[in-house]
Amino acid sequence: FGVVTRNFDAGRPRHAAVVWLGAVAVPTIAALGVHLLLSRLGFVAVLAFDILVLYVALGFRQFSHYFTAIRDALERGDDDGARRHLAQWQHVETADLPRAELLRQVIGHALLAAHRHVFGVFFWFALLSALGLGPVGAVLYRLAEFAPRYWQRASREPGSAVNPRLLEWSRRWFSWIDHVPARLTAAGFAIVGNFEEAIASWRRDAALWPEANDGVLLAAASGAVGVHLAPAPMARALVVAPYVDGIAPEEAPGVTGGAGTGAASLQTAHLQSMVGLVWRSVVLWMLLLALLTLANVLG
Repeated sequence: FGVVTRNFDAGRPRHAAVVWLGAVAVPTIAALGVHLLLSRLGFVAVLAFDILVLYVALGFRQFSHYFTAIRDALERGDDDGARRHLAQWQHVETADLPRAELLRQVIGHALLAAHRHVFGVFFWFALLSALGLGPVGAVLYRLAEFAPRYWQRASREPGSAVNPRLLEWSRRWFSWIDHVPARLTAAGFAIVGNFEEAIASWRRDAALWPEANDGVLLAAASGAVGVHLAPAPMARALVVAPYVDGIAPEEAPGVTGGAGTGAASLQTAHLQSMVGLVWRSVVLWMLLLALLTLANVLG
């Protein structure tokens, strides 16, 4: 990403498209070329390549160790340690976060990370693999998701000059690419959790988040396990601190909603509930992926 940005971004709006295509589209096309080349060598070679690319694209380890460290710190009563781990994970200031808001942030970021590193990758891999394009979907989604995070972080570095249009372009493209996967992941949360509450929370609270895809995911998950993750309605227009990945700071702690559990009543036990929800969704997606793969092979 850095090489493409340095060589092709001269700061003009039209350069944003060139840089994004160079950083995301070119590696995706290259993966397709390797897949087609290996397909001539036989089924085993192409299957091994597809599995390898999918394994690299999936990113449980990129967030699970942070989540585990935060959960362990909270269970020990070490709120300061949990705040430090959250700050290292999301690169935000967490020193003044109350415990209820800390729990809400941890759960929200963990759910988004699980979707972006697992479920979104599964969706695009399964869809394009069924069309005979191999692991192209996994590569496309992973790079499209990484692009706005990379350029947002680069824009915060002292002396950096990231093209604002580039950051806007990458966010817009990822929003489009993630539109269907986000809603399928939310539907999966509803299926493996409390379906009625998940759908009700989805319809009622999804619009409370600044990012539409994030709102759908977090609203459905909060209803599925019976906790409240939504920021206060005023947070849409009044945000007093930076937020990352669409999780705004809680403007009015204790606001109730969702499944009827207030933000102030969030407990460490809810972390385990969310972990169970994610793993049940993983099993669901793995079964669907196995069925699609089998149908593709037999077809």
